[in-house]
Amino acid sequence: MAAARPAPKSIVDPSRLNGAEKCAVILLALGEEHASVWQALDEEEIKEISQAMASLGNVSAGVVEDLLVEFVSGAAGTGAIMGSFEQTQKLLSSMLPGEKVDALMEEIRGPAGRTMWDKLGNVNEAVLANYLKNEYPQTVAVVLSKIKSEHAARVLASLPEDFALECVMRMLRMEPVQREILDKIEQTLRNEFMSNLARTSKRDSHEMMADIFNAFDRQTETRFITALEERNREAAERIRALMFVFEDLSKLDPGGVQTLLRGVEKDQLALGMKGASDALREMFFSNMSERASKIMREDMESMGPVRLKDVDQAQMAIVQVAKDLANKGEIMLAGSGTDDELIY
Repeated sequence: MAAARPAPKSIVDPSRLNGAEKCAVILLALGEEHASVWQALDEEEIKEISQAMASLGNVSAGVVEDLLVEFVSGAAGTGAIMGSFEQTQKLLSSMLPGEKVDALMEEIRGPAGRTMWDKLGNVNEAVLANYLKNEYPQTVAVVLSKIKSEHAARVLASLPEDFALECVMRMLRMEPVQREILDKIEQTLRNEFMSNLARTSKRDSHEMMADIFNAFDRQTETRFITALEERNREAAERIRALMFVFEDLSKLDPGGVQTLLRGVEKDQLALGMKGASDALREMFFSNMSERASKIMREDMESMGPVRLKDVDQAQMAIVQVAKDLANKGEIMLAGSGTDDELIY
């Protein structure tokens, strides 16, 4: 007579379980619909948890509940789970084809919103107007009719006046839009506008650090760059190449210099130029009238010795004005790298 099979063990005390057994219980509780979690584990972890799972036996509902509460509170309390674009992309890449992952990540990186029209409502009016100004007035009329009135008003105000008026006339005469046409407009916006917006919103970590370094005073910047060069020379050189500093204004064309001069406070310019190279000073002076140049030289001379900190702050403010003008398309900035230099 065959020996009776021993009754399966029953687990009623979660403290008696080891780590692999706890993971096994949680994964069993999650079930097959969350089986993709396994793809985040390495081969050894899968073997260990699988072995524990196969020998678990009966686990009481109370133990399952205690372990799930322990898992959730532990993750939330210790910050053991960190959500980021990189982590999300890595997890999606383990489950989906590369093209699908790229499309999803572009969707995530783009402006927030459940529908296309919600997303458009979170796009800066100047950016949206810059795209729409190249579209047919009828298309723009449809887009503006689908977003909130306040946002539509700001977009209209950012469009060229004649074009904006034509869009208004189209909106006044607009009849109900067929579903197929609306779908086509949505698809075009997704493929041509949103995808480009998402791609341009990706920020390289070196670009981010270059912006931070630009905001340092000169001594702090030098200290950090020097320290970084000792640890990672390649990263330091890349950051330095991406930084836009006061001396890079020497690469502005004459029209850009004159536009910048109109946007900068004169006393700030005088203070900033105290710490500039002779070549940069002459570039500014040569783009002023003879009288304005003479007054500026006299103002700089009358200042006498000035603190380096004050000069740095003035130069940073002038650079920020230049960046703001560049963002509006009023001037073109060339960075410190040769790729950005202008050829005439």
